[in-house]
Amino acid sequence: MKLLYTFFESIVNTFNWTIQSILMNVPWYQNFFYGLILISLLAWSLEILFPWRKNQSIIRKDFWLDGFYMFFNFFIFAIFISGFYAILEQLFSTIGISINSFALLSINELSPILQLLIFFILLDFVQWFTHVLLHRFEFLWNFHKVHHSVKEMGFAAHLRYHWMENIFYKPFKTLAVMLLGGFEPEQAYIVHFIAITIGHINHSNVKITWGPLKYVFNNPVMHLYHHAYTLPNKYGVNFGISLSLWDYLFKTNYIPKPNANEKLGFEGDESFPSDFISQNLYGFKKK
Repeated sequence: MKLLYTFFESIVNTFNWTIQSILMNVPWYQNFFYGLILISLLAWSLEILFPWRKNQSIIRKDFWLDGFYMFFNFFIFAIFISGFYAILEQLFSTIGISINSFALLSINELSPILQLLIFFILLDFVQWFTHVLLHRFEFLWNFHKVHHSVKEMGFAAHLRYHWMENIFYKPFKTLAVMLLGGFEPEQAYIVHFIAITIGHINHSNVKITWGPLKYVFNNPVMHLYHHAYTLPNKYGVNFGISLSLWDYLFKTNYIPKPNANEKLGFEGDESFPSDFISQNLYGFKKK
């Protein structure tokens, strides 16, 4: 009964927080609902003003489907999954595992800027590592195909992914926080907003490389080839989320001469479902 109470309490709290965000009753820097809308409008404006693929429509293929994915994954699914995370946290605490159990670093005494930088880098690395796993193992790849079924790149494609990916990413993100002794900087919202912005721009129909900083930050040209139909190896390239440096360090980078009209997708995607429900059932079906 205690676990059941924890489950529903977490769902209710997350739901209430989402409603309060919509009603603008939370601090602006914690309002990810309107923050996501604002960042989306910014990225979309860049696409409209400086389109890389001139022949691509402003309302591109699957624009509305990707828009639905964006809000579903970021808010609707987050409400339901919060209950399961709350149960797991309580179960781990009963066997003596807490948020401080695997602490390797203590950044409490560092300046706020250094805290944010370490938090950002560590979080980005575990996401890069998880992303590599999604491509390496067929079971995981069958869920990740949803994201790679995009045929025209646009900002909303950033959050077009199977809800199971939330399940895979969360443990590694939690581990990253645990390595910091459970410490999350007070200004962590800055890191989250920056990550959303970079992700949106990387999927946008714009040609940005960041010049010499391309070896540090991911960019739309580099990420286009992550989604390319034809790749130099079986498992893919350019796995970076916000940072590209992991790909350069681990030799998974690949940037040929940029081709705006590079064919996107994966082998066999012509038979991949095109609607939301079928796409989210695909990974569970026996092949």
